[in-house]
Amino acid sequence: MQLISNKSESAILPRRSWIWFLIFAATVFALDQASKALIKANFREFDSKTIVPGILRFTFVYNDRAAFSLGGSSTWAFTLISSVAAIALVLFSRKFSSKSWLLLAGVGLGGVLGNLCDRIFQSPGFPSGRVIDFIAIPFNFPVFNLADSAITITACVVVIRVLRGDRIGHNSRAQSGTPQAQMPQPDKKPAE
Repeated sequence: MQLISNKSESAILPRRSWIWFLIFAATVFALDQASKALIKANFREFDSKTIVPGILRFTFVYNDRAAFSLGGSSTWAFTLISSVAAIALVLFSRKFSSKSWLLLAGVGLGGVLGNLCDRIFQSPGFPSGRVIDFIAIPFNFPVFNLADSAITITACVVVIRVLRGDRIGHNSRAQSGTPQAQMPQPDKKPAE
């Protein structure tokens, strides 16, 4: 029975699952790029507008750093890292046997591609283009965008799932093996 369980655990998802992977990635990418285009069309750099008082402002800035303005001004390095991350997400997700992991990878890919697109096409151009950031929240938190949010949410969910014992890309630990309740228990003698 264990052989069957391992075989099903490593089974590749059907092609229709890949459609959802692509839909999630394309949706995140499109929302990110559309929101950046709206900000760029309606704001000048450093313009700021309160959306929800005390909670949310839109502040248009260009960012030559990593997500949430972390890291030094090495845009070309972030372009290279983003390119490798996008390729890795596509290649590794081809071996996934869990739809939830595949959809999570789609969200992450959409975020990576959103910022990578900026690094390629925004001024001053490839590979040093700057990312458009505009979401500002209180507590001196760095300005960010929807792609940053998608990348961060993906990373947080991955960490939580791994800490719970899930294997990346595969069904959860409860589904992947023989359930604990069905495992044979050793005979116990009553205490005398």
